[in-house]
Amino acid sequence: MLAAQNYIGKKVKILVDRALGSQHPKHGFIYEVNYGFVPGTISGDGEELDAYVLNVSQPMAEFEGVCIGVVHRTNDDDDKLILAPEGTNLSDAEIEAQIAFQEKWFKHILLR
Repeated sequence: MLAAQNYIGKKVKILVDRALGSQHPKHGFIYEVNYGFVPGTISGDGEELDAYVLNVSQPMAEFEGVCIGVVHRTNDDDDKLILAPEGTNLSDAEIEAQIAFQEKWFKHILLR
């Protein structure tokens, strides 16, 4: 978790491997936001550090924006960055609403 928190407030570039509107290959839900990873990183689950892209309305292959928070899952060894276009100001409730499509299955806290 500590490594993920270091991204808050910084510009981050990710590769999007689950574009807005795509379907999860195993669980079948639809990605309501672009979702990707920070290349060359490792998260608690042994995979690259994942990231949600909020307030972007078109599918994309990559994204660079500001990390406005971190989802820390308390029942899963995984953290997710919350990225948004520079200058975006979202409340915790607005963030939670945009990531609920996936995070509703996990206990988590939002770090800002």
